[in-house]
Amino acid sequence: MAFLETDTLGQERFSLLLLDPGEIYFEDFSVFYYPNGLSQQQAISRKQRGHLKLCSKSIVFVPQEIQYPILKFPLKYVEDIDEWEGGLLSKVDRLIKISTDQTIEMKEKNIVAPFVFRKEKSQHTFSLNYAAIDDCLPQMSQLHRASTLPPGDQQAMLNAIMLSRQSRVKFNTSWLEDIYEKIILETRGDRITPLVTNPGRIMLTSSRLYFQPFCNIDKWPILKLRLKDIKRLICRRFLLRQLGLEIFCGDSAPVSHLFIAFKTEEARNHLYESLMSLPGKTNLNLENTRQEDMTFKWSTGAISNYDYLLYLNSFADRSFNDLTQYPVMPWVIQDYTSDTLDLDNEDSYRDLSKPIGALNSDRLDRIKERLPDIPEPKFLYGSHYSTPGYVLFYLARIAPEYVLCLQNGKFDHPDRMFNNFFDTWNNVLNGASDFKELIPEFYSGDGLFLTHRGPISFGFRNDGRQVGDVELPPWASSPSELISLLRQALESDIVSRNIHHWIDLIFGYQQRGQEAWEADNVFYYLTYEGAIDLDSIQDEAERRSLETQIMEFGQTPKQLFKSPHPQRFKSQSIPSLLTPAPRSHCLETVPALDIGDGPLDIEDVKEAPKNFDLNKMNCHLQYTLHKDAVSEVCMSPDGLSTFSVSQDSFLKMYSLEEQRQLRSVNMSQMALSSCEVMEDNKTIVVGCWDNKVYFYSIEYGRVLDTLNGHDDAVSCVRWKSGRLFTASWDSTVKVWEMDFTGTPNGLPMPNYLGQLDHDEGVTCLDIDDTGGIIVTGTKDGHLTMWDLNSFYPVSSISAHAGTVNACLLSSDKQHIYSCGADSLLKVLDVETMTELLTKDLEHQICCMSQVKEAQILTGDAGGNLCLWDMDRGQVAQTLHAHKGAITCMDLRCEGTLLTGGSDRTVMLWKQHL
Repeated sequence: MAFLETDTLGQERFSLLLLDPGEIYFEDFSVFYYPNGLSQQQAISRKQRGHLKLCSKSIVFVPQEIQYPILKFPLKYVEDIDEWEGGLLSKVDRLIKISTDQTIEMKEKNIVAPFVFRKEKSQHTFSLNYAAIDDCLPQMSQLHRASTLPPGDQQAMLNAIMLSRQSRVKFNTSWLEDIYEKIILETRGDRITPLVTNPGRIMLTSSRLYFQPFCNIDKWPILKLRLKDIKRLICRRFLLRQLGLEIFCGDSAPVSHLFIAFKTEEARNHLYESLMSLPGKTNLNLENTRQEDMTFKWSTGAISNYDYLLYLNSFADRSFNDLTQYPVMPWVIQDYTSDTLDLDNEDSYRDLSKPIGALNSDRLDRIKERLPDIPEPKFLYGSHYSTPGYVLFYLARIAPEYVLCLQNGKFDHPDRMFNNFFDTWNNVLNGASDFKELIPEFYSGDGLFLTHRGPISFGFRNDGRQVGDVELPPWASSPSELISLLRQALESDIVSRNIHHWIDLIFGYQQRGQEAWEADNVFYYLTYEGAIDLDSIQDEAERRSLETQIMEFGQTPKQLFKSPHPQRFKSQSIPSLLTPAPRSHCLETVPALDIGDGPLDIEDVKEAPKNFDLNKMNCHLQYTLHKDAVSEVCMSPDGLSTFSVSQDSFLKMYSLEEQRQLRSVNMSQMALSSCEVMEDNKTIVVGCWDNKVYFYSIEYGRVLDTLNGHDDAVSCVRWKSGRLFTASWDSTVKVWEMDFTGTPNGLPMPNYLGQLDHDEGVTCLDIDDTGGIIVTGTKDGHLTMWDLNSFYPVSSISAHAGTVNACLLSSDKQHIYSCGADSLLKVLDVETMTELLTKDLEHQICCMSQVKEAQILTGDAGGNLCLWDMDRGQVAQTLHAHKGAITCMDLRCEGTLLTGGSDRTVMLWKQHL
């Protein structure tokens, strides 16, 4: 539990948790306390040494000896604070008396227990050991006067007092670690920990970030963070306003995280921008955690469901430092009665497509019956799925001080505590106002929060049993086993196939609006970001009231997705055309060629390596036969010849056996764009900018036929599953059928089957191995996926700002890879067209090919071959191959690669075994 690691706990008996949530601690004074209700002589003889803590809404006495309770005097119940002039005056100097109608006793013998409220008139006397009366009494009297005002005026006066006090405190530059540090920025901010606000000064220098609290409660007089220890900076909401900045640090830092809230968004942004704009960023080494990267890593299985949900929580402004926005996790198991938990049985799991409130249809019907009586804005659920109270409901056994702070010094009724898993789930399923989800602790750690330890007493239940450990389901013998099984359930295939529905409800498109109503997922309006502008409310009392409601009702996470979230594991039935394909595009029946430096020995054929390794690739052959950039290269199916076309209008055929040019054919007066070897191994199909497709016979050395198929330049030709696909700048892809079985010695006539119409010229395409689906890219940056059975588009998205250079359908049919003239590489989810990954590259990618399921090979405008690990969305290996852009490639098996470039060169690469 991250928030239990804060440095304000465990240092002394007094902590800010003994104050009201949000109350400010100013300073303390060394005093002697003379117990109430004793004679003067007895009071003097039993005096208690300690500290008097001056706070915004109370005065607290902390005895030095732990057997005595801490005394808290809420200022709203104090009748008078004055200098004492009684019988003790002759023996004791600098006396202050506090007359009050209520005294709160806390932590007697240093045991965490419900507060004792003494609701009776009493008088308490203190003598100052060092400070003068005039140093202490006027401050107490001023705060006491504020407590007598109406709530709005009281808060305004407290704000003025705090501003006045804090403006007089300057940053202590003697605490700077290095005299050569350059001060960049100084400002004020509040350090936020759960239920606690601790104001202070912030100093940013050229090498460190400092936080100096105004009070002396923290472990460090000044918290120092080296800039090189800062790993992440996240701008966050605080009380539904963009005021927070959370700083995550490395292991060598004194704290793992620091959450700071500012008075205005401008002040927050100023510090953030100052950190991000440090000269050269030489000291700031931030981790890259783009949302697209994480979604892609999750969808490919590189990170777990748990880690991805934690990431989404963080990205949606949920923080372990803020109980009002604590990370939320789903209930995934609904079976808490069986002796054995069957993780392969779907009946063991909760329906993740519905919010908690809609799991019970009868309860949902009752909720909807009262909708007509609810004033606008209407809602279904008056309570939330994540509130500070719910978080501490689960964590009460290890965070009792937080419970007492939140619940005004009291524990909940013993029968309403988290006593039993089944009872809690049953209430969540059936209760009239219980819709809470879980927290991360149920899926990580050892489960100690389920165990009652120490002297704390939570009371006795109605059946006479004392509150103890949480009663576990029959299928878990210990807390650690329960956490382990719940984690296994969270990572199971069943949850992985359905968790995107829950993400849609909590973080996605079903979070608000009409989609939320259709999903029965509407909560009270104050739980949503943007529902109210607190900064525009001038009445301080109204603003404080609304802030309290926001804290108590809970806060809906920031909406991250406006369209359905991609599914992690694809169902075989959605859609039917997305059938699994072989793991590799490699033509394993074609031998790899080892050309070497001398003439090729065709007998010297070796099996292709199983793992593609750019570091082991050597150029075995290169030739420059063209006078302009090479448009496309391909290898013959028998592996004996290579073919290339160029913008110089020539088709070149090169013999790998003889290492010489066999054919040089001037097809047209215009550039050639593409070529493909037909399945008969005798015919080359060539696309040309003159709008035509040429069929060239290798055997006869002439053009056998010309297809006048388009009204503009042919940009791409592909042969797949007995069909020829021709793409053109005339905004169409045309499909032709050609049957070679009936014409063993000739060229079959192309039979037109239909076309795919686009709004702009088509520049690239890719077809799945079954010939059932095609992806196309256009000049205006659109990607479209088509069903080749119906010739209708399945989905479309504007993916690039400019031309799509290449597109690729992954072998598992889950992703589309695309690259464009905007220098972006993108990965999109096939079903939802959601962008899972976006990489802004130095050089635009011009061509790409799939190596195997988790790897693609790209050629870029800088002449580099890059092998990408698509499980992580990162470049694994790089090889500089051409002097100019790599415009085309043909990867026919894992050990042999053919590339062509703008340098007019064709190169054959072979991997050493």
